[in-house]
Amino acid sequence: MRFRLTPRETSFYDMFAASADNIVTGSKLLMELLGADASARAEISERMRAAEHAGDDATHAIFHQLNSSFITPFDREDIYSLAGSLDDIMDFMEEAVDLVVLYQIEELPKGVEQQIEVLARAAELTAEAMPNLRTMTNLTEYWIEVNRLENQADQIHRKLLAQLFNGKYDAIEVLKLKQVVDVLEEAADAFEHVANTVETIAVKES
Repeated sequence: MRFRLTPRETSFYDMFAASADNIVTGSKLLMELLGADASARAEISERMRAAEHAGDDATHAIFHQLNSSFITPFDREDIYSLAGSLDDIMDFMEEAVDLVVLYQIEELPKGVEQQIEVLARAAELTAEAMPNLRTMTNLTEYWIEVNRLENQADQIHRKLLAQLFNGKYDAIEVLKLKQVVDVLEEAADAFEHVANTVETIAVKES
C-alpha cells in the first residue's frame, strides 16, 4: 500500500458502508415483494421508497463531505463514481418495485426470483466489502464474484426476454413485464460498476 505523509478524511468509509447496508435493506424488500400479494405490495413499495430516500441522503452526505474536505482517502473522481453507482443501485431497485405496483402486475414471470436472488447476493457482498476500503484488503474476491454474478444476471435476463416473447403474454403485458426485468438487469449492471470502481481504487492505492 502506498505510504502517505498526510492524514486522510476517514468518515467516507463509514458513509460508504452505511450506503451499502441500505442497499441490503432494499434487496430484502425486493425478496419480500416476491411472496407478497397485491394488497401488501403498496406497503412494500412505500418502505422501498423510504429506503431509496435514505440512499439519496447518504449520497448527498458523501458529496457534501467531499466538497468540504481538503484531503480525501482516495481520488475524488473515484469517490464520486462509487457514491453515484451505489445510489444507482437503490434507484433501480426502487423503480422495479414501483413499476410492479403501478402496473398492477399480478404475477411476475418465472426467473424474476433468480434475478432478485442475484441482486441480494451482490448486495451482501458489497456491504461486506465497503468496510475493507479502509485497509484495501480482502477485496479481490469481492469484485471477481460480483462480476461473475453480473454475468449470471445477463443470462437470466436473456432467458426472461425469450420467455416474454414466446407468445404466452399479450403485447401490453409484455411491455409491462419487460420494463421490470430490464430495470432489475440495470441494478445488476450497477453492482458491477461499484465493483469495478472498487477495483480501480485498490489498484491506484497499491
